[in-house]
Amino acid sequence: MHQHLKSKFKSLPATIRGGIWMILAGIFFTFIGVMIRMANKEVHVLEIVFFRYFISLIIMVPWMMRRGLIGLKAKNLPILFARGLSSYIGAIFWFASMIYLPLAEATALGYTAPLFATLGAVLFLGEIVGRRRWWALAAGFIGTLIILRPGIETISLPALYAIGGAIFIANSALLVKVLNRTESPETIVLYMGIFSTPLSLGAAIFFWKTPSLETLFWMIGIGIFSTLAHLAYTRSFAIADASAVLPYDYIRLLMVAAVGFGIYGEIPDIWTWVGTSVIIGSTLYIAQREATVAYKDKKK
Repeated sequence: MHQHLKSKFKSLPATIRGGIWMILAGIFFTFIGVMIRMANKEVHVLEIVFFRYFISLIIMVPWMMRRGLIGLKAKNLPILFARGLSSYIGAIFWFASMIYLPLAEATALGYTAPLFATLGAVLFLGEIVGRRRWWALAAGFIGTLIILRPGIETISLPALYAIGGAIFIANSALLVKVLNRTESPETIVLYMGIFSTPLSLGAAIFFWKTPSLETLFWMIGIGIFSTLAHLAYTRSFAIADASAVLPYDYIRLLMVAAVGFGIYGEIPDIWTWVGTSVIIGSTLYIAQREATVAYKDKKK
């Protein structure tokens, strides 16, 4: 039965398989926000972040044991460490934004990560961006301003947490882009746990509080769901082009908005939806242009 389903799944077009992985990642990410809030009722956000990486590392141990020493073999340890550090800082900001912002608004601002990633690719990886993609980038950042409305509303610290998280997540994505040339998705996730776990423990120990069984349950859930989400997300991009799978990622906003309303009674205002639409349109255009350029380069 398992082999039959696996065979059926592999027979699907790459874009559909990538989309399914992206939707799965979105489901996992959606419930992480709720678990973070539940755990934060008792313990500090830095302790939650530690458990996120610690549980992730434990989950990856069976895979590592099955692979043996080859599972630890990596060709670019400095970049893997930089990715782990960037992921850790991004997780602190992202977790904090999920605690203090409405879930849909935090998620919407998190969608700026591809914009920062594109900007970073130009500044640090030397990628060439045409005029139309610069306009799309500008539109995306205008969408961010629509959500934040500086001058009309005071930009809150939690909103800055979300933007900070997006910047570090974008940096992490750029590093993954470099690492994908030499490392497998599983190796990248494994080393994120290896490097981020001691880093997060060093900070969490100053705020440590022994969690109750209920809080421990939520934090274990965060670790499991985060690992599954990142594996699904990475697998999605490994299977199909970003332009093909990114539209599936934006379904997550609807899931988050539904959960935020159903559990916390949060209703995103009209400007959150308008700004998010502009950000989504901009990132989709950038992804489409990147796919077009890559296709032209292959034909040369």
